[in-house]
Amino acid sequence: MHNFNINYSEDERLINFNPQDFNDVYEVLVELFGVKKTFLIDEVQHVRNFDAFIRRFYDNGYKFFITGSNAGLLKEEISTRLTGRHIDSYLTPFSFKEFLDYHQFSLTAESVHISEEKARIRSLFQEYFVSGGMPEFVRYKDTEILRHIYDDIVTKDIFIRNKVENVLLGKELYRFLISNFAQRFSYNSLLKSIPLGSVNTIKKYVHFLEDVYLALLVNKFDYSVKKQFANEKKLYITDNGFIRVLSIKLGADQGWLLENLVRNNLSFAEEVFYYSGKKECDFVLMNNKKVGSAIQVCMMLDHTNKDREINGLLETMGCFDLKEGLLLTFDQDGSEVIQGRHVIIKPVWKFLLEGKVGTM
Repeated sequence: MHNFNINYSEDERLINFNPQDFNDVYEVLVELFGVKKTFLIDEVQHVRNFDAFIRRFYDNGYKFFITGSNAGLLKEEISTRLTGRHIDSYLTPFSFKEFLDYHQFSLTAESVHISEEKARIRSLFQEYFVSGGMPEFVRYKDTEILRHIYDDIVTKDIFIRNKVENVLLGKELYRFLISNFAQRFSYNSLLKSIPLGSVNTIKKYVHFLEDVYLALLVNKFDYSVKKQFANEKKLYITDNGFIRVLSIKLGADQGWLLENLVRNNLSFAEEVFYYSGKKECDFVLMNNKKVGSAIQVCMMLDHTNKDREINGLLETMGCFDLKEGLLLTFDQDGSEVIQGRHVIIKPVWKFLLEGKVGTM
């Protein structure tokens, strides 16, 4: 045994554990196993002022792996309490590649060219697209699992933690946002629909969803940060399965579901915006203060929407002088050069697997 492993959520004897008790536990562990330099501590947020013990031992050469399932371990809080002493890592729902792995599909560079394997990928993608990638749900296929996860996060990590008073309107706001995901909104428009007192209150409630990783906000692109905050926004839900289970609408638009899936799989290393000029483009990606990619998403490209979708992408590419743009669909492949700019048409499932195995 090379490490000390402590879990505060599994043993009732650790209730009311406090930072001073760490020394007692450490001394007992040393007696049993000898001196170890690595601690694995689960659900550490249940111990008030846990950071004092960690800072003291860390500064004396010890290493810690800290895990937690709720907002007590938010990035901002860890950054404040363990400044300069931490590297953050986040567990997310299954990626599509992980979803394939779970279903024991051995992906190779040739898979997308072999008819039987390609058909299997498409079939699994259809399931992933609708049901999402929350591991426990993927295993048991019980929608109550998703409801319980959502209710636990909203109740414990948002309402209780932030001492929210108007829980009923808070829940109503969140159902409204989940039901209208990927659509433009302003805080003023939300206040008209859900009377939660003030625009600032609405803003706080929306950002609570971001804080607990249930949603991602996307601003309209503007070089002015002030205008970015003032302009309409879009909200994306962290997993498509939540939308299917929680939306109050009878059926979510398939194109928006596809857009939601794409947003959740864009790199965290880049800033993500939507573009709106004469036309609109779903995503522009900025890295090092420069827009380097434009992505348009639609369920299927046909004669009824081709001009709108491609022209929105072309306008965005022209605005940022991009030679290449990406148009993602459910299952269409292709490539066109229009007005000297290269439009790549690609299935989302192929986009999600890029970089995982060879070249697609």
